[in-house]
Amino acid sequence: MTEIDVGRFGIWRRDAELDGEVARKVEGLGYGTVWIGGSPDGELDIAERLLAATDHIVVATGIVNMWATPAEQVAASYHRLNDRHGGRFLLGVGIGHPEASREYRSPYGTIVDYLDRLDAEGVPVSGRVLAALGPKVLRLAAGRAAGAHPYLVTPEHTRRARAELGDGRLLAPEQKVVLDADPARGRALGRSSVAGTYLKLRNYTANLKRLGWTSDDIADGGSDALIDALVAHGGPATAAARLTEHLDAGADHVAVQLLTAPGEDVLPGLRTLAETLGLR
Repeated sequence: MTEIDVGRFGIWRRDAELDGEVARKVEGLGYGTVWIGGSPDGELDIAERLLAATDHIVVATGIVNMWATPAEQVAASYHRLNDRHGGRFLLGVGIGHPEASREYRSPYGTIVDYLDRLDAEGVPVSGRVLAALGPKVLRLAAGRAAGAHPYLVTPEHTRRARAELGDGRLLAPEQKVVLDADPARGRALGRSSVAGTYLKLRNYTANLKRLGWTSDDIADGGSDALIDALVAHGGPATAAARLTEHLDAGADHVAVQLLTAPGEDVLPGLRTLAETLGLR
């Protein structure tokens, strides 16, 4: 496992939605990690800004895309951030999706080669996590990384992922949350986040089918049952219960992606959730 203390809960936000002020406020709420989503570029200037603006919160990438950034470039960024900010940076890397990369080929071999190159550049196993969904890549994460950062998963996936990783490896799934007690509104906002992109990417749909979901569940924006499984919607206690399910299933840490209506400030919801989880 990584020597970095990521805490029990963190937040996941796309790089364009993050700045130093958000990071400082999230740190003050008691979250342990800020996960930078949206495939940040290899220079990791956004991570530099978040680290410089905060005192102790961990900054992690969720994830640097292996097709977009050479291992040597991201290794240099890793060393720069680690040297300047006292071991508060965790490098998350992953293969991305064939729909997004024309170069996508031999994904497993590409992951292994990328990790080999990170090794050669001195990036320690304890300083990196691997985006992993299926059993083969989860087992690779157990041997070649501090652990795994699965995205778009359920507590059942977390249970299976822990069995593949074994003990002693970080398991940090992402979980989408909508704080709205109205089921129809909450489900609609969850579906708008999940259906347009993620349910059209075959890495995710293949993983959902491994968990027992059918093509009918995935089609037409996702069945209500699937959306409810992927997005925890309801009041703060309901959301907190889903996050705790991941911990009970074997996760060490849960990266919370709080979904809000366009233009709505995410911080009030993160504050309410932090209070419900007892983070302070």
